[in-house]
Amino acid sequence: MPIEFTHVPGKTADATAPFFYDFAETATKLGLIEDSGFRKIVVDDSAGLLTNMDLASQVLNRTASLEVVLTHWAGVIEPTVAARQLASIDRESGGRLALRMISEPLNDDDAEARPVGHGVVWQRIDEYLVLLKRLWSNDRPIDHEGAFYSIKGGYVPRKGPHGADLVIRMGGQSGTALKVAGRHADVFELAPGSIDEIKQLMERARGAAAEHGRAGKLRFALPVRIHRGASATGHKAVDLSGPPAQVALSLLAYAALGIDEFMIVGVDTPREIATVGRETLALLRNSLARREDDAFQPGAYASRTGPETRAAG
Repeated sequence: MPIEFTHVPGKTADATAPFFYDFAETATKLGLIEDSGFRKIVVDDSAGLLTNMDLASQVLNRTASLEVVLTHWAGVIEPTVAARQLASIDRESGGRLALRMISEPLNDDDAEARPVGHGVVWQRIDEYLVLLKRLWSNDRPIDHEGAFYSIKGGYVPRKGPHGADLVIRMGGQSGTALKVAGRHADVFELAPGSIDEIKQLMERARGAAAEHGRAGKLRFALPVRIHRGASATGHKAVDLSGPPAQVALSLLAYAALGIDEFMIVGVDTPREIATVGRETLALLRNSLARREDDAFQPGAYASRTGPETRAAG
């Protein structure tokens, strides 16, 4: 599978307004993002979960092929309501929606009935995702009585194109988080770190997925910040500096680990979007194509990162 690139919006140039603050201006940027080689965009607005869902619909309506990675969390919307709304968004977009589950919202206003304790948070996420999948697949109403949710006659009459196979994205480093991600995640979002640290986290995530017979189904995404400066709140990333050829070479080292997707953080002005697409992303695609032609072996270039590659928060 070829490497995919996902745009992770940061802040605007004056660092005071969110990426989606002026949607007329945002629509122009979306066109550039789509034309510059990005396949996906993350919607993770500080206004909260309901705003995220509205923005996801607007982005999908304004673009032809761009997929939306919708940031979502349990505890704000009941599972039956969420399942219907998400299925509707996915259906209207022709199947271009993915669900990015995080453990806690950045805004406490969206933390209604927040459970206390790390383990409890992930137990609720697990139950929430189980219910979404049941609601997206069952052809008749369901009842459920669990630790966090009670449902009587829950039903989604109009499913999305993917049904219960809507792409789920998750992350985490604790044993509890990995256990839940191993059960549900199709894409695992890695934490920034050295080559060895990221490799170890990938092995742990595969091990957790293997317990559910899913090791071969798990794909990996790595957040990368190419341009320094204002960064997306809440998004930690591997910081890569230098000219495009050097950045592309550093990304090759991560791709050699088996990473399928790079989440590009904080490239938000029209000029930055166009430049990164024309230079860095194109260079990496061409380099990967040449490596494959030369019988590229995973891990062969993992030692070629320079001192410019570091983890950044």
